Amino acid sequence: MEHFVWSIDPNIFKFGAIQLRWYGVLFVASFFVGLEIMKWVYRREGKDPAILDNFLLYVIVGAVVGARLMHCFAYEPDYYLSHPMEILYVWKGGLASHGGMLGVIVALYLFARRYKESFLWILSRATLAGMVTAAFVRIGNFFNSEILGLPTDKPWAIVFSRIDNLPRHPVQLYEAAAYFVILGMLLWLYRRSSFAFASKILPGVFLVLLFSARFLLEYTKTEQADYATALPFTVGQLLSMPFILLGIFWVVWAWTSTSKAMRWQRTH
Repeated sequence: MEHFVWSIDPNIFKFGAIQLRWYGVLFVASFFVGLEIMKWVYRREGKDPAILDNFLLYVIVGAVVGARLMHCFAYEPDYYLSHPMEILYVWKGGLASHGGMLGVIVALYLFARRYKESFLWILSRATLAGMVTAAFVRIGNFFNSEILGLPTDKPWAIVFSRIDNLPRHPVQLYEAAAYFVILGMLLWLYRRSSFAFASKILPGVFLVLLFSARFLLEYTKTEQADYATALPFTVGQLLSMPFILLGIFWVVWAWTSTSKAMRWQRTH
């Protein structure tokens, strides 16, 4: 069986030490799309979107710092503890989504504190923008021929010829598709919920859906860590478990602490 061969150059262009990569363009573009979603949310709820002028700066810094530190110390600790200066070499690649999310949460807390916003309110709405970034990042991984799937003979398998000649699960596209579906579900829930209930329920649903998808798709993905554990789970799955549990508790709290009459929008 012949499989689709993926051999695209991850660089859009390269001139000496200067290079523009598909991953970087998609990563940055995702934040601008997310910013437009946040502006829509602000207008929908009668808030002034001008407050978001510095929003991107907070979120991008938080995402990059958190993702980089998580990658270095959760996936390749021996290497980066031996080469600490290379922790700063973000352009060489190596960003972990779990850490990126934690970094964004810290950034949102600082943003909310600086601009006198409710942290829970902005955290819940930022889940919508976060799904866009998660999906765009996985498409960027696809362009980089990284975060590879396990070998398979499925007809939709892809050969990443820059890596090897094995047909593999296009797990990056699996994840991107899953994240777009989750975005649609979160948007539906946001539009159906009262504003107060949305603040409570969205973060929990986000955590459960995102990290459950991540956990399940790890079964089609090559191990990303440079070490093995004694447990029958990948490092990605182990990192996902606490977020799933937190999300379940969050959803239960949101549901039980809000009366039925206060959960849903009365008009649409």
